[in-house]
Amino acid sequence: MTTGEAARLLGVSRQHVVDLCDRGLLPYERTPVHRRVRRDAVEAMAKRRDLTREELRSLWLNRAVAARVAMDPDGVLSHARQNLDRFERIHEGSSVARWLERWRRVLDAGPERVMEVLTSTAPEASELRQNSPFAGVLPDRERHRVLDSFASHWQQSAA
Repeated sequence: MTTGEAARLLGVSRQHVVDLCDRGLLPYERTPVHRRVRRDAVEAMAKRRDLTREELRSLWLNRAVAARVAMDPDGVLSHARQNLDRFERIHEGSSVARWLERWRRVLDAGPERVMEVLTSTAPEASELRQNSPFAGVLPDRERHRVLDSFASHWQQSAA
């Protein structure tokens, strides 16, 4: 199957499927121009999806953002909307614009939906977090504490 078909099945972007192939996480064969992935490998990935280190790191940061949403929903969502407006101007007409529109719908659905996306391990939520409008919500000190905590956890779990 094509990387686009695999992306639709997994609920992620085509580029994410290409990245999975390039990192060796999804086996593929190369034609002279395209990658082709096996349907059974894609279906297996859809059933059992382990987060990459980067996705898990992002999840930890976004859980901290979700805590901020719980404490100050109006302030945090307003900040995210301002970022989203700026990002939409910067990325107008690009592939990123699609993800920003999805974030707009999530923000419009309210704090419950926002916290759900920020803390979900679903592939689409992981993809959304790669284009997050929550930059600047966590103060630098808090962000570094989360990253240090994650790094410590990752080293212990890998040992």
